[in-house]
Amino acid sequence: MGYDVAVIGGGPGGYVAAIRAAQLGGKVLLVEKDKMGGVCLNRGCIPTKTLLKSAEKWQELKNCHEFGLQAENIGFDFDAIRLRKNQVVNKLRGGIEQLIKSNAIEMIYGVGVLEGPNRLIITQEKEKISYEAKHIIVATGSEPMHLPIPGQDFPNVIDSNQLLEIDHVPSSMMVIGAGAVGIEFAAIFQSFGSEVTVVEMLPTILPNIDNEIVKRMGILLRKQGIKMLTNTKVIGMEENNEGVKVSLDNGKSIQELTVGKVLVATGRKPIVAGLGLEAAGIDYSQAGIKVNSKMETNIPGIYAIGDVTGEEMWAHAASAEGMVAAENALGGNVSMDYSAVPGCIFTTPELAMVGLTEKEAQDTNIDIKVSKFNFASNGKAVSMGEADGLVKIIADANNDKVLGMHILGAHASDLIMEGAIAIHNGLTADQIAHTIHPHPSLSETVMESAHGINGDIIHQFILKGRPL
Repeated sequence: MGYDVAVIGGGPGGYVAAIRAAQLGGKVLLVEKDKMGGVCLNRGCIPTKTLLKSAEKWQELKNCHEFGLQAENIGFDFDAIRLRKNQVVNKLRGGIEQLIKSNAIEMIYGVGVLEGPNRLIITQEKEKISYEAKHIIVATGSEPMHLPIPGQDFPNVIDSNQLLEIDHVPSSMMVIGAGAVGIEFAAIFQSFGSEVTVVEMLPTILPNIDNEIVKRMGILLRKQGIKMLTNTKVIGMEENNEGVKVSLDNGKSIQELTVGKVLVATGRKPIVAGLGLEAAGIDYSQAGIKVNSKMETNIPGIYAIGDVTGEEMWAHAASAEGMVAAENALGGNVSMDYSAVPGCIFTTPELAMVGLTEKEAQDTNIDIKVSKFNFASNGKAVSMGEADGLVKIIADANNDKVLGMHILGAHASDLIMEGAIAIHNGLTADQIAHTIHPHPSLSETVMESAHGINGDIIHQFILKGRPL
């Protein structure tokens, strides 16, 4: 039985591609080897945000006296927290499965492997069945990278998948890698009481994010009690009675720290092995499957989307790529636009960004204007007790078009959409500034920062001719 589109992988890229192809009238097959929803739903975005919300509630409860409230004999039940995490994941996964059924998509749980340009083999237990499809979309995602040092297989050295299944809060934990995954987990477990040390071999945490925002984030994380060691390499690990003894080299000296758990969060890599890419003649490397702006590989009719391409490794980017691939597979002619892909890091406070950083703009010799507005000058943020952070806008000095927006503060992941819409549609800072924003709201921080591109910020203190 032939299909118009077969999708390998049921993550946020794959299942969205399958639904979009079905909406366009295609006969669609979707194959998933594990659980529908992929890493994002089952071992990434959703479970971590569920844990984070519990951590935030716990911190609010401990600090409720700041709001004139009293609470005694408080505590948390980590088993109950884990149960809620699993319930949220199961509910959302069930919703996706229902969406797939309601769109008349044939869903098969098994391992899909390419057999040629228009054929794939699906293995279920010991049974292998060959299927034909006019178009195939590969959406197999990524997996955690491992350290090239001894000790990786120790029971107390774990990756993010394993940490999500842990049944207790470690008394101490080292996080190796200060990217989004490492910093988020560090913040979560520090909130629950772990003594957390983050180790990063680069000079700064959160590489590729605006330097000024990162510096502020680093200060806040340290205030929360997280220790951070940058310019530091892990050179060895040994098991002992207390957990794992980790040897660290900062270029000046060697030090040793013993922790209960070590989280390896050194990034993710595309899953390209065992897919039959060679048999289909697809051009790829360990960095991912190569695609054009249509999300099509070098073999006509075969597309690749999401983390497996090694491009923008965000769930929302994968979903957008999935829609592009599906539309092109069904006769469309659309291209993927990466100019306004927002990124979000769910710490407390949140960090979000879209477009160019200040350094990226300078490196490309673009004349820019930069404006910043602090959350501490926003009435809603102060009333919420969340006055840490700022909004930073980068605009083209020649026409005031928004080139980048970077937000550190409460609900940054929601506020960043103003920046994404502005960049995608070529809007100017003045157009944002003169759009009336509700009061009191956090969105006013974006409006004020936009006013600042031309020096017109209202709620900004001035000292000796300079804004604070």
